[in-house]
Amino acid sequence: MSDFKGVNEQIAESVTSGYKKIEDGVVGGYKKVESGVVGAFRKVEDRFVGEFLTREGETVEEAKARLAAEQTARGEQDGAVK
Repeated sequence: MSDFKGVNEQIAESVTSGYKKIEDGVVGGYKKVESGVVGAFRKVEDRFVGEFLTREGETVEEAKARLAAEQTARGEQDGAVK
C-alpha cells in the first residue's frame, strides 16, 4: 500500500509540473503578444495625435492631457444636464 501511495504522489507531481510548464508558456506568450499590440497601438495613437490633434507648439503629451481634460469637462457637463 505504501508503494501505491508513493507512485500516486509521483504521478501527481509529474502532472502538476507539466501543467505548470504549459501554463507558464501560455501566459508568457500572451504577455508578449499583449505587449506588442499595446506598444503598436500607442505608436499609432501618438502619431495620430501628433498629426491631427496638436495645436501650434504643443507636444503630443500636452495634447493628450488637454484632450483628457476636455473629455472630463464634457462628461461633467453631460452629468449636469441630466
